[in-house]
Amino acid sequence: MTPKKPVSVFVNGKFCKNPKLANANDFFTSGLNIPGNTYNKVGSNVTTVNVDRIPGLNTLGISLVRIDYAPFGQNPPHTHPRGSEILVVVEGMLYVGFVSSNQDGNRLFTKVLNKGDVFVFPIGMIHFQFNPGHTPSVAFAGLSSQNAGVITIADTVFGSTPPINPEVLARAFQLDPKVVEELQQKFKPKN
Repeated sequence: MTPKKPVSVFVNGKFCKNPKLANANDFFTSGLNIPGNTYNKVGSNVTTVNVDRIPGLNTLGISLVRIDYAPFGQNPPHTHPRGSEILVVVEGMLYVGFVSSNQDGNRLFTKVLNKGDVFVFPIGMIHFQFNPGHTPSVAFAGLSSQNAGVITIADTVFGSTPPINPEVLARAFQLDPKVVEELQQKFKPKN
């Protein structure tokens, strides 16, 4: 009689480990005390702790990020298609906000947050954070998904591969097609 082959279960895009083989390292990571490099075009760095970094998060419906902001840095408008976000400022200050859906009139909800303040971004809403101060800021955010995903609006719309036809974007954004082509050059993925 041949031994039975172990069955792997694929959940949420990840293989689940046999619980009998799990160990503490499947539920652990370190390094969130280390500031991220904010020397980039937006002046921020997101350090993600999701199922890719902690396999034990698979199916638990939670993840965490540390966001470092240079002075005047931002986490540009983006959305999480699979999770809501709750953000707490632990250093500095942030101007944050989200835009409600088309059905709700595209209303902008904003707040200036200081150390210890908390703000919630509902699932799927386009949102942002900006450091208006002259000193760095740090925030931590919990997400209601082990892999909330992120879609950065400008990068996605103007930096797609292949590019979206400039005429389509020109009409959608009420811009001259030449302006769209310039934006596409700025957001073109670097190889």
